[in-house]
Amino acid sequence: MTSRQTPPSSPDEGGPQSPGEDLAALLERLLALPRSGTQKDLAREAGISYPTLNAWMNRTRGTSRIPPEKLRAMVEVFRRWGVRTTPKEFFEAVGRPVPGPSRDEREARLLKLYRQLPEARQRALIKDAEAMLQVSRIT
Repeated sequence: MTSRQTPPSSPDEGGPQSPGEDLAALLERLLALPRSGTQKDLAREAGISYPTLNAWMNRTRGTSRIPPEKLRAMVEVFRRWGVRTTPKEFFEAVGRPVPGPSRDEREARLLKLYRQLPEARQRALIKDAEAMLQVSRIT
């Protein structure tokens, strides 16, 4: 190896995400690593039905509405297998920004405020939150 060449990354590390890599390509790359399991293993351990995961892999089912919990669950499975990956990789692969962490304190405060509102304002708040979520998925 010359001084201008960079050493190859360890296959168990996961390596950098390819630009424009969609979820199918990301999963294919990570599942091909030596320490990874199979699609069936991933589906079972992440709590996703195998037909759903397989449809994402074959690009026959859209990925834009995958719940954040499912994306995070897949990250955790790969990490248990010793594969380096991040939630950011998964959220970028489905074209969404990574949601901020949810803290119990913040959720409790929001729920307390919500419960103090009249019913009409509660409905309005839900609509506003849904609109904010839609905008965050677009940008």
